[in-house]
Amino acid sequence: MLVLVCTLTLRYTTSAANTGSGLAAPRYAEGSPSAGRLPPWWISPSEDQARRLDALVPPERVREIATRLAIDESAVREDPRGVAAMREHWPRYWLGTDALGRSLGVRMLVGGAVSLGVGLLAAAVAVAIGTLYGTVAAYAGGRVDAVLMRVVDVLYGLPTILMVVLLAVAADSLVDGWVNRTSERAAFVEASGASGVEIQTRASELFPARELSAMTRTALDLGVLLLAIGGVSWLTMARVVRGQVLSLKSQPFVEAARAIGASPARIFIRHLLPNLVGTVAVYGTLAVPQAVLSESFLSFLGVGVRPPLPSWGVLCADGLPELNPYRSNWWLLAFPCVALGATLLSLNFVGEGLRERMDPKRSASR
Repeated sequence: MLVLVCTLTLRYTTSAANTGSGLAAPRYAEGSPSAGRLPPWWISPSEDQARRLDALVPPERVREIATRLAIDESAVREDPRGVAAMREHWPRYWLGTDALGRSLGVRMLVGGAVSLGVGLLAAAVAVAIGTLYGTVAAYAGGRVDAVLMRVVDVLYGLPTILMVVLLAVAADSLVDGWVNRTSERAAFVEASGASGVEIQTRASELFPARELSAMTRTALDLGVLLLAIGGVSWLTMARVVRGQVLSLKSQPFVEAARAIGASPARIFIRHLLPNLVGTVAVYGTLAVPQAVLSESFLSFLGVGVRPPLPSWGVLCADGLPELNPYRSNWWLLAFPCVALGATLLSLNFVGEGLRERMDPKRSASR
């Protein structure tokens, strides 16, 4: 349900909206600091929040209320009847607003689509790499299998999150270097044999920074993130597929295909892959929540998705400082955490259900 809601509302949540200053911005970035940190409409606001909500009522509505109640427009906010009428025209935010006055509900929908999209694509990358790697290791056998599996053992000993962070930071620095043309400027300064402000200025003039649109930079960041997560999440899949292929390649139908001269690629596509679909589907489903959690954690640390584009990890990071002894705007942290937890739990249930349904031993016992 969360996947469908976040996906089907993307056209609305990412459409251009008028920010009031004449500039078009995505709806998830629309807001005003005057509407910042407002609670959900179904929670009673404090006095300060009620005054700010009154200030957000359009002037034409205030005039309409004053005319209907036959009172002066300046006295609408002081008259009890006017105060009650003003409440009917308060802006309604289902999940409240953040510090910049942006709707938390809209941002959560976009953040869910980003987190789930990166998680699904990263899991697909991990499944593809793990399936090919495990198949090659098992089918080749001998020294090739031993070397490939020792590589997996070494990678298992490395901290996964640290590897993802290093890959993301390295890719980010490469993109920044390409945009700012750092290497070309350094080569020019070194070839000139001089140093100082003048030569640096001359290098900047000869090699100006390249232009990179915000959309392109966001796409690059997301691509690097999903490749980094998928590039370190395939180890378990490789081991599982290797074990399945070892048991399948000794079966008579595989030996018969090899005897008639079928190529390894044909044996893999026509004979091994159809028998691996169940295992790959089960472990691929279980890899999705791990990838979603990795993306949310990295975004929480500020390495993954970058503002103003939201993800559930970014929203959790933004909501954490709002829990303070002075005033606790708890909804900014509670709702993203609940959505993330419910999604991870649901995905794990789906994976466990698929594993039980496709397990031949369980089916035989029933």
